[in-house]
Parts: sequence; C-alpha cells; structure tokens
Amino acid sequence: MSDDLVEFLRARLDEVAELAARCAGDDCGQWTAHGDSVDFCQMDLSGIHPTIAQHVAFHDPAHVLRDVEAKRRVLARHVLSPATGDPELPWDNRDDCQYDGDDWPCPDILDLALPYADHPDHPEQWRPQQMPTR
Repeated sequence: MSDDLVEFLRARLDEVAELAARCAGDDCGQWTAHGDSVDFCQMDLSGIHPTIAQHVAFHDPAHVLRDVEAKRRVLARHVLSPATGDPELPWDNRDDCQYDGDDWPCPDILDLALPYADHPDHPEQWRPQQMPTR
C-alpha cells in the first residue's frame, strides 16, 4: 500500500507553511482584533464583522506555523508498516500504522487529511464518503 495520503498531507502542510511565512512579513508579532478591524502590525484591516476580525487574527502566521509543526510531528509518528517485507508482519497480514497498529491509514492520518477533503489532489480512495456540513 502506498503512502499517497501522507505525501498529499506533506504537500498541503508545505503550502500552508509557505503562505504563513510569506504573510509573516517583518516578524512584527501577533495579529490582533479590535472590534471591526485586524491589526497586522503594519496596517489595519477595518470594516469587517468583529467575529471575522477575531477569526483572521487567530490565524496569524506564528499560530499557523506552530499548527503546521504540530501536524508534521503527528505525521512523523504515524508511518506505514507494510505487511510485505516487514520482519514483524502484522498478525492478519495487513498494512498498519507503526505508531498505533491500526489499519493504514490510521484514524489520526485520516483526521489530519479531513480539512483538505475538498482539495482536487486529495487521493480519491481516502476521501470521506460524506463531507461534514457547516
């Protein structure tokens, strides 16, 4: 079994990290919301709903980069243990996750991929059958 889903996740995390790094600019600090505006350190974005302002500020580049790093750590722990060629074959000769022994891809990998389920490159065989609704 291939690790298409892991490669897909790494590519998405790289994209998110690259975008966050581009938005970080001069590393001025945390974005903050003030009523209907977001302070980006160098400029304010105003005239938006306060809830949206809080949401935008919450996703400041430093926060996003920490989130990407945490997801990369989870991804690094959960690796494919193929049934063939593995000196410690799983009892039922199935591909599994070396971290938790669950079928591959394990639930943690599937959960990491869920936010990207609508991405056109998401491997079809691992796409959720039913997309969560808003």
